[in-house]
Amino acid sequence: MLIYGFQNVLSWVQLVLAVYAAVMLVDAAVRREDAYRAADKQTKGMWLIFLVIATALLFLLPLMSFLPIIGLIAVIVYTVDVRPAIKGIAGGRGPRRSGSSSDGPYGPFNGGR
Repeated sequence: MLIYGFQNVLSWVQLVLAVYAAVMLVDAAVRREDAYRAADKQTKGMWLIFLVIATALLFLLPLMSFLPIIGLIAVIVYTVDVRPAIKGIAGGRGPRRSGSSSDGPYGPFNGGR
């Protein structure tokens, strides 16, 4: 009984990871090609190939085998290294700040002048 419960939990974890890999694949597909080169993170085509293979492995093979773990590592590297660098160059979503680096929360900091 306990083993079936563990397998059930593991299958749900695998499904969540596979869906997350698919989301990262779509994220990589919608980013600009020149942002990958500007961030010095290989090419968009290479990351798309890595993420397609990782997504397919996570959907098709059991999580406790060797290849899906390698695919999961590729997804993690894209998530924590490549994606923030590309968002920083291409301009991520969110509030845009304008002004100089010495601006405070209520306007420019002039040093008491």
